[in-house]
Amino acid sequence: MTNRPLNVLQVCDHLGWEGSRMHGVKRLFSWMIPRFDRSRFNVSLVSLRKKDLSEETLDALGIDIAYLERGKFDPFTLPAMLKVVDRKKIDILHLHGYGATTFGRMVGALRGIPTIVHEHANLTDTPWFQKVADRALEPFTDIAIAVSKSTADFVVQARLIPEKKVRVVYLGVPLEEFSRDRDAADVAAVRAELGLVPGDFAIGTITRLHDSKGNSYLIDAAALVLRERPHARFFLVGEGPLLPDLQAQAAALGLGDRFVFAGFRRDVAGTLSAFDLSVFPSLWEGTPITAFEALAMGKPIVATDADGLLDILTDTRDAVIVPRRDAAALAAKIVWAMDNPAERARLSANARVTGREYDIMTFVHKMERLYELLHDATQAGQPRGLVSADLSFLDSRRTPR
Repeated sequence: MTNRPLNVLQVCDHLGWEGSRMHGVKRLFSWMIPRFDRSRFNVSLVSLRKKDLSEETLDALGIDIAYLERGKFDPFTLPAMLKVVDRKKIDILHLHGYGATTFGRMVGALRGIPTIVHEHANLTDTPWFQKVADRALEPFTDIAIAVSKSTADFVVQARLIPEKKVRVVYLGVPLEEFSRDRDAADVAAVRAELGLVPGDFAIGTITRLHDSKGNSYLIDAAALVLRERPHARFFLVGEGPLLPDLQAQAAALGLGDRFVFAGFRRDVAGTLSAFDLSVFPSLWEGTPITAFEALAMGKPIVATDADGLLDILTDTRDAVIVPRRDAAALAAKIVWAMDNPAERARLSANARVTGREYDIMTFVHKMERLYELLHDATQAGQPRGLVSADLSFLDSRRTPR
């Protein structure tokens, strides 16, 4: 180890999806970066795109962030990133997104800096030009981190990084924020703010309005549930490009005020506390941060069998799992959960136990140890990669010692 703090640069493509002010990776940065041990690490952030103009900026949290304001395929991204790396005397590059992992590994190659490819998506393939870049830059990849087992498969098969360099490292949430006991009056206040009245059963999801999230199936399921249990009330919390289509679908089914499009809500934990049942109708996932939040809060969960969800949820123990793209199955389990309060309580208690395994501080401590290993290997002149190192601490769901 050096006798000064290591300078770590997190690099991402952008800090938000179209029409969405706060998405998963941005929230991860907001939790993760301030929690690093500042006596050992100086952690800053670069976004390749334009300045984040939303109300929920990372700058406001005191995070050191630079915006390169470059387009998707802009070759001037490379010299702009090199300038930041040289000015900040960066020791470690932690890369999130296609552009970040492409230009970031180029920078790592040019400056001899170790690189971490962090894959959050769970897709099936990559464009041909990304394959060319990934194949050429694989030798300059020290380690690849995937957020789920299926995402790790994607990294190996589509992003062409050898399996020996790939590790699954689960994310987490601030347990102090999501697992603390909540005052009944506070929960009642949020429920009233959402328009819930005594006797309403609140079923909700906090999500991005995107195809992968399967929200159209939730709307179809809601129509089926409401025929049998009219006291149900559904909440779709979030923003995204599919909002008009989803609203039209709900209107065509005559769901009225029983299906609420709640939009963006800053207090995610407070909003989640108002739900009697948390649902995840996803079609495909890495591992959604919102699932970790629901577990930590001890919410009974009905979810689909999307790969990333199956990594962290166990059917009948801490969640009820249904086939994806099956609105009838989703509706049936929602009705079952409504009708069985004892089972909801059991799922809730088990969810809290599972949720304790996914603390953001555990993830941060893993990254701290990984950064030190990478830096020490580089200082020792070892070849790229940590293939011979003991990385078992990354697999554990407990804080590394």
